[in-house]
Amino acid sequence: MLKTILALSATSILLVGCGNADNAEAPVEGPAISSAEAPANPAIDTQETAEKAELTPGANSFTEGQAKEAIEKAGYVVSGPLTQDEQGIWKAQATRSGGAATTVSVDYKGVVSPQ
Repeated sequence: MLKTILALSATSILLVGCGNADNAEAPVEGPAISSAEAPANPAIDTQETAEKAELTPGANSFTEGQAKEAIEKAGYVVSGPLTQDEQGIWKAQATRSGGAATTVSVDYKGVVSPQ
């Protein structure tokens, strides 16, 4: 009987000590998530690569069809064959909405740039 009383006493003491008190929650300071102005990982380049004027040479994994699709998504109409130079950059003659024909290039990042 003494064991039962001790067990009940210990249980009730634990329940009172660990119970849900109304003032148990402290206010959260600062934002719970990172805002758009402060990326969680500053090592990630968050600038749009399409705005960069320079093409990056490198081993290009795009197929000819994918390079043509990237050029067309940028608003150009491909008017000649696509070729890949020794730096891995795809090039083709293209026009943009009735404009003059120009050489358009696509690097391995998918950046489309008129030349």
